[in-house]
Amino acid sequence: MSEPIVETPLMKQYFEMKSKHPDAILLFRCGDFYETFSSDAIEAAEILGITLTRRANGSAKSVELAGFPHHALDTYLPKLVRAGKRVAICDQLEDPKLTKKIVKRGITELVTPGVTYNDTILNHKENNFLASVYLNKNQAGIAFLDISTGEFLLAEGTNEYVDKLLNSFSPKEIIFDRTKKKEFENLFGTKFYSYPLEDWVFTLDAAKDRLLKQFETKSLKGFGVEGLANGVIAAGAILYYLDLTHHQQTGHITQLSRIEEDRFVWLDRFTVRNLELFEAINEGGKTLLEVLDKTISPMGSRLLKRWMAFPLKNVKSINERLDVVDYFFKHPELKEALEQNIALIGDLERLVSKIAVGRINPREVVQLKTALKAIEPIKQFCSHAENITLRTIADQLNACSIISEKIEKEIQNDPPILINRGYY
Repeated sequence: MSEPIVETPLMKQYFEMKSKHPDAILLFRCGDFYETFSSDAIEAAEILGITLTRRANGSAKSVELAGFPHHALDTYLPKLVRAGKRVAICDQLEDPKLTKKIVKRGITELVTPGVTYNDTILNHKENNFLASVYLNKNQAGIAFLDISTGEFLLAEGTNEYVDKLLNSFSPKEIIFDRTKKKEFENLFGTKFYSYPLEDWVFTLDAAKDRLLKQFETKSLKGFGVEGLANGVIAAGAILYYLDLTHHQQTGHITQLSRIEEDRFVWLDRFTVRNLELFEAINEGGKTLLEVLDKTISPMGSRLLKRWMAFPLKNVKSINERLDVVDYFFKHPELKEALEQNIALIGDLERLVSKIAVGRINPREVVQLKTALKAIEPIKQFCSHAENITLRTIADQLNACSIISEKIEKEIQNDPPILINRGYY
């Protein structure tokens, strides 16, 4: 049963939660509903098309109110995020039946355009990158993180180079130093969703400390980024932002890679637009990516987009790719066998990330088992191919048979009780 909205302690608790993230729409769990109040309710009602009402809040004043059933969160949350809103989810942290006082509540997640695991928000064909930009005179550092896959990259260079990276990666959100807002907008415009942070986040000591804590190392030398101070600052700021948005379960973020400027042809925003690589100029037009993307897995779609955004310069690497394509044309039976097994894998990257943060459900655990079992035949097919690139891929594949066997055994003996999100 929902608690009465007129109860003053409830509204006091609401305003306490709201004060922690005043710029976000707060979804406040009341029994079987997520409620919004005041200006949040006005915005939510307009975006979601739900009824806006007014209720007394225990005083002479009344407050706007709009809500939806808690089990419909996956329907309504994406609409708010796609409208460019930050959404703070405040859940009940105890069973209302077990307390005579007001139910204890807390913010369990702050969802933003660049930080989410929600399948209904994510586009399976593209990465959901959060970017961080650190401006330092004529040089800049930049980092990209897709929390749904664990990919974490950094680079540094001129402001022009950073602008090219932003247009190639197309991040869903960019964080930057709030004291440099004017400079940031002059350099990169306002087309990206952006969010300013305090300037102390963008310091080398703070960034290094946060990165070393994440990777449990004593230095960053092993990642090849030790000398990239501007890039390191940008990367550290991303991890602070995850803390701010209540994303503490980040065990799947285990690597930090340097974007190597020399390896790729860098495309500026005008080239990307005029070639219609990812966005059509005319309404109803087809992009080059849409024409070329015949991939059979979400991971393949994301990789193809990455390859298009970052054309190779190295002739040897280009020829290796072409040799693999040529080999498949000459051995169509191998291509078909690989396609059949890759189709079974699904989106293994995002499944693994869900495990790390405790958001995987039983159906997805079964899918993980299926994906792992499909890796073994892929490894065998590639290892017997008369192509060195395919054999190298085979050497890198690990079917994790112990894990897939354990899943199969546990599900047969006793179906696992797993937490999907805490929404239900």
